[in-house]
Amino acid sequence: MCTATGTATPIEHILNARVRVTQWHFVKSGDNTGWHQHEYDYVVVPLFTGVLEIANEDGSRSLAQMQEGVPYFRKAGVRHDVINGNDFPCAFVETELLENSCA
Repeated sequence: MCTATGTATPIEHILNARVRVTQWHFVKSGDNTGWHQHEYDYVVVPLFTGVLEIANEDGSRSLAQMQEGVPYFRKAGVRHDVINGNDFPCAFVETELLENSCA
C-alpha cells in the first residue's frame, strides 16, 4: 500500500512473503490514514463499534459502519482516505494478502 502521510498511527505486526498485518490507531475524531491505494486484496477487523468516514477518489464521502470483531474483505485497487468519524479513539487490524496461493 502506498500511503500519503495521515495522522493515524500504523503499527506493522507481521510482514512476510504472504501477508502484511498492520494495526491502525486513530486517537481523535478526524485522524486519518492519508490517501492510499491498496495494491493487494485485504481484510479489515475493526477493534471498535462505530463509524469510519471514507473519502473517495471522486471527491465523495461515505460512512462505513463498523462492528467490533466483524471482518470485511476488499479487492485490490481501492484508493481512499480513511477517517475516524467517532468522538472516541478507535483502531482496526488490516491484513493485506501479498501473495495469491492455491494452497
